[in-house]
Amino acid sequence: MFVFWHRRVVDELEDRMSDDNTNLYNRLERRGYTGKKLQDNVQCEIFQTIYEEAMEAYKEEIVHQLPSNTPEDMESNLEQIVHWIEQWMKDNN
Repeated sequence: MFVFWHRRVVDELEDRMSDDNTNLYNRLERRGYTGKKLQDNVQCEIFQTIYEEAMEAYKEEIVHQLPSNTPEDMESNLEQIVHWIEQWMKDNN
């Protein structure tokens, strides 16, 4: 079985996992982000732009902020996302 995730949702999920701004800056730098793109991404996190857009575009109960400051946070986030996918598959089969 294949589960289709709208690309926008996947992109936002990846970048929406809330992060301490210093960690975010360093992570984006390692990805090769520079200049305006780096600045814009950090600024969006500071002002929670993506979160607010998601809250406007989707039902409030399906928008979640996942802190990603530590490897443990990221592991927990992965477990939560897998749980959501498994639950969605169970509910939609």
